[in-house]
Amino acid sequence: MASQLTQRGALSLLFFLTPAVTPTWYAGSGYYPDESYNEVYAEEVPRAPALDYRVPRWCYTLNIQDGEATCYSPRGGNYHSSLGTRCELSCDRGFRLIGRRSVQCLPSRRWSGTAYCRQMRCHALPFITSGTYTCTNGVLLDSRCDYSCSSGYHLEGDRSRICMEDGRWSGGEPVCVDIDPPKIRCPHSREKMAEPEKLTARVYWDPPLVKDSADGTITRVTLRGPEPGSHFPEGEHVIRYTAYDRAYNRASCKFIVKVQVRRCPTLKPPQHGYLTCTSAGDNYGATCEYHCDGGYDRQGTPSRVCQSSRQWSGSPPICTPMKINVNVNSAAGLLDQFYEKQRLLIISAPDPSNRYYKMQISMLQVPRQGLIPPWAALSRQFQRLTRSYFNMVLIDKQGIDRDRYMEPVTPEEIFTFIDDYLLSNQELTQRREQRDICE
Repeated sequence: MASQLTQRGALSLLFFLTPAVTPTWYAGSGYYPDESYNEVYAEEVPRAPALDYRVPRWCYTLNIQDGEATCYSPRGGNYHSSLGTRCELSCDRGFRLIGRRSVQCLPSRRWSGTAYCRQMRCHALPFITSGTYTCTNGVLLDSRCDYSCSSGYHLEGDRSRICMEDGRWSGGEPVCVDIDPPKIRCPHSREKMAEPEKLTARVYWDPPLVKDSADGTITRVTLRGPEPGSHFPEGEHVIRYTAYDRAYNRASCKFIVKVQVRRCPTLKPPQHGYLTCTSAGDNYGATCEYHCDGGYDRQGTPSRVCQSSRQWSGSPPICTPMKINVNVNSAAGLLDQFYEKQRLLIISAPDPSNRYYKMQISMLQVPRQGLIPPWAALSRQFQRLTRSYFNMVLIDKQGIDRDRYMEPVTPEEIFTFIDDYLLSNQELTQRREQRDICE
């Protein structure tokens, strides 16, 4: 009995059973006799499978997830896995084919290759400094990521990026730039009165309030103007602060310091006299003293003070011609009337007809004021002046004998000596002021 050929047909066996019959052996037939058994064995002969293009499912049916197989069969379009069928593989949008793009159903009942579809992804976007982003679908295809910056920063570059089919993001990475200047608020403007006898006022204030709208970092704050606690002169002074952040943005603010000086009306010097004042001469607390020229006496208040009401204290004095009291008991009593008031030039001569005497009086161009003879003798004795010939003595305001002359001298020589050696500090100051005015 012969067995039928199996469907896969890799091996065929043929055998016969004949009891008590001795088989005939033929040389080269492939069979051999066995004395113990009455069975005949055949050699295994490898055979190629029988190809049958009519079998509809020769290979397993292709099923690619997230993709598609487009097949072409020799038997027509309804056969997708018959022998010899060729299939083109593709993936859905958003997926990438990994493996063979084209496979064929082989006689071995297997396809000539494998493939699968892998979902396409873009790399994760890095975070940007001082900003963030939000995506519609993560890192998958067509996902859109929108960027935004923290408060105080401005976005420069692409505001959004899209994951493309090639696995890359569209556009470029943006940056967040700090373009907003800091917020700065200065103290309020202020006004202050100068202190008594001063033309300045010390002014204090708190530092400005500074805040950065971005990362909160203020690198430095500069001041243009005097420091708090400085002495400010009269007038308006602009104080300006400037703040800088880490991105070199800056903001400024300013306020005004106004210093006022209480001033009294300007005093006029008395006729035949002059004024000496402290400070500016008309500000609050200033003191002005009245002085009279030589040959005049002051009558009234010696000094006046500028008060906070902007008015002067007291009333102005006057300068009247000096009266010499000759009814004194001694020469010293006579000279005391000139103490700290006036310098004296005493001229002594034997008589008014003396040639030197007349020459000196002519050069001085001053009226002669003679002493009563008894007091003339006392003055000569007190100053040690001789009556025998012409001589003069210059006495300063302290009653000290400063220089003597045996011959007439010009007024220029006398006043040069006074200016060089006898002027007080107060008189020197007055002289410089008068010289500046003249110049």
